[in-house]
Formats: sequence, structure tokens, C-alpha cells
Amino acid sequence: MVHRVSAKKLSRVSNERAALLKNLANELILHEKIVTTLARAKATRSFLEKLVTAAKENNLVTRRYLLAKLRADRATNKLLEVIGPAFKERAGGYTRITKLPPRAGDSAKMAVLEFVENVSELAAKKKIEEKPTKVKKAEAEKDKKPEKPARQLAEKSKEATDDKQSKKPMVRK
Repeated sequence: MVHRVSAKKLSRVSNERAALLKNLANELILHEKIVTTLARAKATRSFLEKLVTAAKENNLVTRRYLLAKLRADRATNKLLEVIGPAFKERAGGYTRITKLPPRAGDSAKMAVLEFVENVSELAAKKKIEEKPTKVKKAEAEKDKKPEKPARQLAEKSKEATDDKQSKKPMVRK
């Protein structure tokens, strides 16, 4: 029996392994589906599930944690704004591994790693549901008295100062 083994080594030293997992997680977050070897998919799954669980709560601490793990702004933003809220009600199991036929060159076991739910569709539905509230706010603002823009006020004050200066008589010495 093998005891006290926390994760697969993937035939790499620790820095290379961390970079591999980070890159695979970034690609999965951005593209929502990747094709890789079965061993890499299983290792990436455990790494990514922890990040998605953390992303359910969108705050500064979580953002800094995700940036430290992923080192990518786009992936972190998508994780916090789209993927985290999409899986808010789900307790775990955010990804799915589907086995593929072996790779032709070296017969390595291949797999597709993807999110369980289509995150893009969930985000689109959520935006559609949120739109009516934004429309109501816009209508409420239209009912208020329109205020003069700051630019118009600045131009009027500038014209007033120009008029005062032009009315002063010129004195020659």
C-alpha cells in the first residue's frame, strides 16, 4: 500500500507540476473544455475544484487567493463573475472527465475535462434575468429632474470670467 501520497507527480518536479496545473486550469476556465491526458485531467480536477469553491464568494480576499494560484487576470475575473455564481447552489463536483480513445502517437489515455454545466449559457440567462431590473432603474432616473452636466456649468463660469475681463478698460503706461 502507498501511504501519505497527496497528489500525482506527473513525472515533473514541483515547480513544473504547479505551472502545468495552473496552465491547464486557466485554459479550462477560459475555454470551458480541454482535451488532455487522463492523468493530467484528474490532477487538474482536484486543483480546479478548490478554486471554484473559493470563487463562490466574490471578495477581495478570494480575488487575491485566485490571482496567487492562477496568475491570470482574465481567468480570475471569469471565475469570480461567471463560474462562481453559476455553481453557487452546487455543493461540489463542478467538472466532468470523459474518456477518449488513446492518442495515436504514444497510446496515452486521453480525456476531455469540462464543466458539468454550460457556464456560458448560465451567464447569458443570468444577464437576461438581470436586465429588467436595470431597465426599471433607468426609467426611475428619467423621471427625476435632469441636472445640467458639469461641462455646461464649467463653460458658463468660463464665459462669465471672460466677460468681466473684457469690460475692464486697458491702461497704458
